[in-house]
Amino acid sequence: MEENEVLEKLCSFGLTRQEANIYLCLFRQGEQNGYEVAKHTGISRSNVYSGLSALTDKGAAYLIEGSSSKYMAVPIEVFCENKIQSLCREKEYLIKHIPSVKKKEIGYLTISGCQNIWDQILGMIRGAQKRIYLSASLSVIERLQKELLEAVEREIKLVLITDGKVRDLQGSIWYVGGARDNNIRLIIDSEYALTGEITGSKEDTCLYTGQKNFITVFKETLRNEMKLIQLQGGEINE
Repeated sequence: MEENEVLEKLCSFGLTRQEANIYLCLFRQGEQNGYEVAKHTGISRSNVYSGLSALTDKGAAYLIEGSSSKYMAVPIEVFCENKIQSLCREKEYLIKHIPSVKKKEIGYLTISGCQNIWDQILGMIRGAQKRIYLSASLSVIERLQKELLEAVEREIKLVLITDGKVRDLQGSIWYVGGARDNNIRLIIDSEYALTGEITGSKEDTCLYTGQKNFITVFKETLRNEMKLIQLQGGEINE
Protein backbone atom coordinates (compact mmCIF):
# COMPACT_ATOMS: atom_id res chain seq x y z
CA MET A 1 0.00 0.00 0.00
CA GLU A 2 2.80 2.42 0.94
CA GLU A 3 4.68 1.75 -2.31
CA ASN A 4 1.53 2.37 -4.36
CA GLU A 5 1.09 5.71 -2.63
CA VAL A 6 4.73 6.63 -3.31
CA LEU A 7 4.23 5.79 -6.99
CA GLU A 8 1.08 7.92 -7.13
CA LYS A 9 2.91 10.88 -5.59
CA LEU A 10 5.73 10.50 -8.10
CA CYS A 11 3.16 10.55 -10.89
CA SER A 12 1.87 13.87 -9.56
CA PHE A 13 5.33 15.27 -10.38
CA GLY A 14 4.96 14.48 -14.06
CA LEU A 15 6.10 10.86 -14.26
CA THR A 16 4.11 8.06 -15.84
CA ARG A 17 3.41 5.02 -13.67
CA GLN A 18 6.10 3.05 -15.52
CA GLU A 19 8.64 5.86 -15.18
CA ALA A 20 7.83 6.10 -11.46
CA ASN A 21 8.52 2.37 -11.07
CA ILE A 22 11.87 2.74 -12.84
CA TYR A 23 12.76 5.80 -10.73
CA LEU A 24 11.92 3.91 -7.54
CA CYS A 25 14.12 1.01 -8.69
CA LEU A 26 17.06 3.36 -9.30
CA PHE A 27 16.43 5.03 -5.96
CA ARG A 28 16.58 1.71 -4.14
CA GLN A 29 19.30 -0.08 -6.07
CA GLY A 30 21.64 2.78 -6.96
CA GLU A 31 23.47 2.96 -10.32
CA GLN A 32 22.09 0.50 -12.85
CA ASN A 33 22.05 -0.13 -16.58
CA GLY A 34 18.92 -0.91 -18.55
CA TYR A 35 19.38 -4.66 -18.26
CA GLU A 36 19.60 -4.48 -14.46
CA VAL A 37 16.54 -2.25 -14.19
CA ALA A 38 14.54 -4.63 -16.39
CA LYS A 39 15.61 -7.55 -14.20
CA HIS A 40 14.55 -5.83 -10.98
CA THR A 41 11.27 -4.37 -12.24
CA GLY A 42 10.04 -7.00 -14.69
CA ILE A 43 9.52 -4.28 -17.28
CA SER A 44 10.63 -5.16 -20.81
CA ARG A 45 14.08 -3.87 -21.76
CA SER A 46 12.73 -1.76 -24.62
CA ASN A 47 10.29 -0.04 -22.26
CA VAL A 48 13.00 0.34 -19.62
CA TYR A 49 15.33 2.13 -22.05
CA SER A 50 12.60 4.50 -23.22
CA GLY A 51 11.64 5.08 -19.56
CA LEU A 52 15.24 5.82 -18.56
CA SER A 53 15.54 8.28 -21.42
CA ALA A 54 12.31 9.98 -20.31
CA LEU A 55 13.50 10.17 -16.70
CA THR A 56 16.70 11.84 -17.85
CA ASP A 57 14.75 14.36 -19.93
CA LYS A 58 12.43 15.09 -16.99
CA GLY A 59 15.27 15.69 -14.55
CA ALA A 60 14.63 12.56 -12.49
CA ALA A 61 17.72 10.55 -13.44
CA TYR A 62 21.39 11.13 -14.27
CA LEU A 63 23.09 9.34 -17.17
CA ILE A 64 26.52 8.01 -16.21
CA GLU A 65 28.61 7.56 -19.32
CA GLY A 66 30.96 4.59 -19.54
CA SER A 67 31.54 1.30 -21.31
CA SER A 68 28.00 0.46 -20.25
CA SER A 69 25.71 3.43 -19.78
CA LYS A 70 24.24 3.48 -16.30
CA TYR A 71 21.63 5.64 -14.65
CA MET A 72 21.23 7.04 -11.17
CA ALA A 73 18.15 8.55 -9.53
CA VAL A 74 18.26 12.28 -8.87
CA PRO A 75 17.73 12.78 -5.09
CA ILE A 76 14.00 13.05 -4.47
CA GLU A 77 14.21 16.45 -2.74
CA VAL A 78 16.19 17.87 -5.67
CA PHE A 79 13.86 16.42 -8.29
CA CYS A 80 10.70 17.66 -6.48
CA GLU A 81 12.08 21.14 -5.80
CA ASN A 82 13.27 21.57 -9.40
CA LYS A 83 9.84 20.52 -10.68
CA ILE A 84 8.09 22.95 -8.31
CA GLN A 85 10.35 25.82 -9.38
CA SER A 86 9.78 24.97 -13.03
CA LEU A 87 6.01 24.97 -12.51
CA CYS A 88 6.22 28.32 -10.71
CA ARG A 89 8.02 29.80 -13.72
CA GLU A 90 5.42 28.34 -16.08
CA LYS A 91 2.67 29.73 -13.86
CA GLU A 92 4.13 33.24 -14.01
CA TYR A 93 4.44 33.04 -17.79
CA LEU A 94 0.84 31.88 -18.19
CA ILE A 95 -0.50 34.58 -15.88
CA LYS A 96 1.24 37.23 -17.97
CA HIS A 97 0.54 35.85 -21.43
CA ILE A 98 -2.72 33.88 -21.41
CA PRO A 99 -5.30 35.58 -23.67
CA SER A 100 -7.85 37.71 -21.83
CA VAL A 101 -11.47 36.61 -21.99
CA LYS A 102 -14.70 38.35 -21.23
CA LYS A 103 -15.61 37.78 -17.61
CA LYS A 104 -18.61 35.52 -17.26
CA GLU A 105 -20.83 35.08 -14.28
CA ILE A 106 -20.22 31.67 -12.75
CA GLY A 107 -23.31 29.51 -12.40
CA TYR A 108 -23.94 26.98 -9.66
CA LEU A 109 -21.14 24.44 -9.36
CA THR A 110 -20.92 21.47 -7.00
CA ILE A 111 -17.48 20.85 -5.48
CA SER A 112 -17.23 17.23 -4.32
CA GLY A 113 -14.70 15.63 -1.98
CA CYS A 114 -13.05 17.09 1.11
CA GLN A 115 -9.65 17.79 -0.51
CA ASN A 116 -11.23 19.45 -3.56
CA ILE A 117 -13.27 21.67 -1.25
CA TRP A 118 -10.18 22.68 0.73
CA ASP A 119 -8.34 23.47 -2.51
CA GLN A 120 -11.27 25.62 -3.67
CA ILE A 121 -11.40 27.50 -0.35
CA LEU A 122 -7.66 28.17 -0.39
CA GLY A 123 -7.81 29.36 -3.99
CA MET A 124 -10.67 31.73 -3.18
CA ILE A 125 -8.88 33.22 -0.17
CA ARG A 126 -5.61 33.66 -2.06
CA GLY A 127 -7.44 35.32 -4.94
CA ALA A 128 -9.35 37.82 -2.76
CA GLN A 129 -8.84 41.45 -3.72
CA LYS A 130 -10.98 43.40 -1.23
CA ARG A 131 -13.06 41.45 1.29
CA ILE A 132 -13.46 38.02 2.85
CA TYR A 133 -16.50 36.97 4.89
CA LEU A 134 -16.10 33.54 6.48
CA SER A 135 -18.50 31.67 8.74
CA ALA A 136 -16.98 28.43 10.06
CA SER A 137 -15.92 26.57 13.19
CA LEU A 138 -12.81 27.71 15.02
CA SER A 139 -11.02 24.51 13.95
CA VAL A 140 -11.58 25.36 10.27
CA ILE A 141 -10.38 28.93 10.78
CA GLU A 142 -7.26 27.70 12.57
CA ARG A 143 -6.51 25.39 9.65
CA LEU A 144 -6.80 28.39 7.30
CA GLN A 145 -4.87 30.72 9.57
CA LYS A 146 -1.76 31.04 7.39
CA GLU A 147 -3.79 32.05 4.31
CA LEU A 148 -6.04 34.36 6.34
CA LEU A 149 -3.03 36.11 7.88
CA GLU A 150 -1.57 36.61 4.42
CA ALA A 151 -4.88 38.13 3.31
CA VAL A 152 -4.85 40.58 6.23
CA GLU A 153 -1.26 41.52 5.38
CA ARG A 154 -2.49 42.30 1.85
CA GLU A 155 -4.96 44.69 3.52
CA ILE A 156 -7.96 42.51 2.70
CA LYS A 157 -10.94 43.16 4.99
CA LEU A 158 -11.48 39.91 6.91
CA VAL A 159 -14.72 39.25 8.79
CA LEU A 160 -15.08 35.97 10.69
CA ILE A 161 -18.16 34.40 12.28
CA THR A 162 -17.15 31.49 14.44
CA ASP A 163 -17.74 29.56 17.68
CA GLY A 164 -14.54 30.28 19.62
CA LYS A 165 -12.06 33.03 20.36
CA VAL A 166 -9.84 33.76 17.37
CA ARG A 167 -6.16 34.06 18.23
CA ASP A 168 -3.26 35.57 16.31
CA LEU A 169 -5.42 37.14 13.58
CA GLN A 170 -4.79 40.80 14.32
CA GLY A 171 -6.49 43.10 11.85
CA SER A 172 -9.53 40.84 11.39
CA ILE A 173 -13.08 41.42 12.60
CA TRP A 174 -14.68 38.48 14.35
CA TYR A 175 -17.98 37.51 15.92
CA VAL A 176 -18.32 34.58 18.32
CA GLY A 177 -21.74 32.94 18.28
CA GLY A 178 -23.21 29.46 18.41
CA ALA A 179 -21.62 26.23 17.20
CA ARG A 180 -20.77 26.11 13.49
CA ASP A 181 -20.48 22.29 13.40
CA ASN A 182 -19.23 21.26 9.95
CA ASN A 183 -20.88 24.12 8.09
CA ILE A 184 -18.83 26.60 6.12
CA ARG A 185 -19.93 29.76 4.32
CA LEU A 186 -17.50 31.95 2.43
CA ILE A 187 -17.93 35.13 0.36
CA ILE A 188 -15.05 36.70 -1.57
CA ASP A 189 -15.19 40.30 -2.85
CA SER A 190 -19.01 40.10 -3.06
CA GLU A 191 -18.44 38.15 -6.29
CA TYR A 192 -17.96 34.50 -5.32
CA ALA A 193 -19.53 32.34 -2.64
CA LEU A 194 -19.12 28.83 -1.29
CA THR A 195 -21.41 27.04 1.15
CA GLY A 196 -21.80 23.49 2.41
CA GLU A 197 -20.31 21.00 4.84
CA ILE A 198 -16.75 19.83 5.27
CA THR A 199 -16.30 16.77 7.48
CA GLY A 200 -13.16 15.22 6.01
CA SER A 201 -15.06 12.75 3.85
CA LYS A 202 -14.86 12.09 0.12
CA GLU A 203 -18.65 12.47 0.22
CA ASP A 204 -18.47 16.13 1.29
CA THR A 205 -20.08 18.60 -1.13
CA CYS A 206 -20.20 22.38 -1.34
CA LEU A 207 -21.97 24.79 -3.66
CA TYR A 208 -19.78 27.36 -5.41
CA THR A 209 -21.26 30.24 -7.39
CA GLY A 210 -20.77 33.71 -8.80
CA GLN A 211 -24.50 34.42 -9.22
CA LYS A 212 -25.12 37.98 -8.02
CA ASN A 213 -28.65 37.40 -6.75
CA PHE A 214 -27.56 34.42 -4.66
CA ILE A 215 -24.59 36.32 -3.23
CA THR A 216 -26.76 39.33 -2.33
CA VAL A 217 -29.12 37.11 -0.32
CA PHE A 218 -26.17 35.17 1.13
CA LYS A 219 -24.48 38.38 2.33
CA GLU A 220 -27.69 39.55 3.96
CA THR A 221 -27.95 36.23 5.81
CA LEU A 222 -24.46 36.71 7.23
CA ARG A 223 -25.21 40.32 8.19
CA ASN A 224 -28.33 39.20 10.04
CA GLU A 225 -26.31 36.58 11.86
CA MET A 226 -23.77 39.19 12.95
CA LYS A 227 -26.57 41.46 14.20
CA LEU A 228 -28.05 38.54 16.16
CA ILE A 229 -24.70 37.86 17.82
CA GLN A 230 -24.54 41.53 18.80
CA LEU A 231 -28.07 41.46 20.26
CA GLN A 232 -27.31 38.26 22.19
CA GLY A 233 -24.17 39.76 23.66
CA GLY A 234 -21.73 37.48 21.88
CA GLU A 235 -18.04 38.29 21.84
CA ILE A 236 -17.16 40.79 19.13
CA ASN A 237 -13.87 42.28 18.00
CA GLU A 238 -14.21 45.11 15.49
